[in-house]
Amino acid sequence: MAENAAFALQQLAVFLIGCCLGSFYNVIIHRLPRQESIVRPGSHCPHCGKPIAFYNNIPLVSYLVLAGRCAYCRQHIALRYPLVEGITGLLALLLFRRYGFQPQLFVEFCFVSLLVLITFIDLDTLTIPDVLSLPGIGLGLIGSFFTPAVAWLDSLLGILLGGGFFYLIAVGYHYVRHQEGLGGGDIKLLAMIGAFTGWSGAMFTVFAASLTGALVGFAVMWRSRKGLTTMLPFGPFLALGAVCYLFWGQRIYAWYLYEVLGK
Repeated sequence: MAENAAFALQQLAVFLIGCCLGSFYNVIIHRLPRQESIVRPGSHCPHCGKPIAFYNNIPLVSYLVLAGRCAYCRQHIALRYPLVEGITGLLALLLFRRYGFQPQLFVEFCFVSLLVLITFIDLDTLTIPDVLSLPGIGLGLIGSFFTPAVAWLDSLLGILLGGGFFYLIAVGYHYVRHQEGLGGGDIKLLAMIGAFTGWSGAMFTVFAASLTGALVGFAVMWRSRKGLTTMLPFGPFLALGAVCYLFWGQRIYAWYLYEVLGK
């Protein structure tokens, strides 16, 4: 009983810490594309500019208490804020339940944190900052020396295969249509994903992102009636595919090998 209670408290603490980090990630998501300091000034309303009191800046809770509005000017607060906090807290909890306080927890939480930041920045600006993806490639490779999940050679292959695969697609698309299809940010993001997950994770991510991206893309094109000119960020689909691989990739591979191929 005591052990179960202690584990429950640990899970709660990890979730709350994840939510608090998610609150800080919201600052980065808002300010990084604008080239503003992520340290100063402190948290403030983007509409009226008034500083947010600490009791109005409690992750998830404050949004609910304030009914999604600023406490001063009563303007709507974007749903992104509690969404990022909740997603980050949930990912931290799921990783903790899988690994406990092992090095793999911190490596993979660093990875999913970068994915959360990149996803929401890409949704807002249709760009993926190099300041996140390029250091992420190095962190993924370094992390492979401290965890057993991905060997350093597998990480290196993931970088080369992931980035190289998308680079070839981008070159081919530009050659055929004489316009940019995949941005350089997507190429670097897939290289980062390969660094953390290895070559198999990079390939899984490409397949999953292409499938979900195509489904959503067709729906958006049909609704907007803009055809192939519709702008749709691909980074969020890559991030979703990478997270799916972290939690279910090996099971899906095993199912495919044994149930589909009969091996």
